[in-house]
Amino acid sequence: MRWVATIVGWVGAVIHLSAAEPPREWVVGGVPRQAIIHAPGAGTAPAPLLFVFHGHGGTAAHAARTYAFHTHWPEAVVVYPQGLNTPGRLSDPEGKKAGWQAAAGDQQDRDLKFFDAVLKSLTAEANVDPKRVYATGHSNGGGFTYLLWAARGETLAAVAPSGAVPPRAGGTTLTPKPALHLAGKTDPLVKWAWQERAMDGVRKVNGCDAAGEPWAKAGDLVGTEYPSGTGTPFVALTHPGGHTFPADAAKLIVKFFQAHPAK
Repeated sequence: MRWVATIVGWVGAVIHLSAAEPPREWVVGGVPRQAIIHAPGAGTAPAPLLFVFHGHGGTAAHAARTYAFHTHWPEAVVVYPQGLNTPGRLSDPEGKKAGWQAAAGDQQDRDLKFFDAVLKSLTAEANVDPKRVYATGHSNGGGFTYLLWAARGETLAAVAPSGAVPPRAGGTTLTPKPALHLAGKTDPLVKWAWQERAMDGVRKVNGCDAAGEPWAKAGDLVGTEYPSGTGTPFVALTHPGGHTFPADAAKLIVKFFQAHPAK
């Protein structure tokens, strides 16, 4: 079945789409866009809404299978959007693989508009809590998560980019917001030094304390939380590996999001 955001509604009920079923479709700027949606059954409590963005060259289906955020947060509506072919900043300069715009204004802001369309339709059609909208993503998807923070920060309760740095171009001003950054200390693509500078910058934006404190551990993942007097803490979630999204990362990101609804 073909789903078009401008004409289809859920009439207040939430359906369940698995990775094996056809994704839902939106038409944005005349271009079909798709996303896989995992959602709880219809209930009375408004559900959190989580966007999960795959990396450059990835797919929504692969992200749903491997990141599997919906298995760690079954009460949430979890959206795995599918990117379009996009020139990469660190690889694939010809844009033969799927990804996300790297900065405000790139590709006529097609991916920011896609986010807007999905958010608008799901908020209108499903029982979604507008104070619990979250975004995460790995690599190019993590960079897009940073861009969403800068360009659509008022809609997000918290963010969790992975293996990424904020965009350098215009429209990238970050405002204080609870944030978690996942980084591998031997990342050969998005260098640890780059991500370390990014994390330092986020702590300053969020007005965090200089000293961190233990937050959580899982496998090789170690979390350090930097409290903030304004209620916008930062968690550095690190591991000794490279440009990867560790198996235990999703459950810790969900733990962070669950602790931070919008005020």
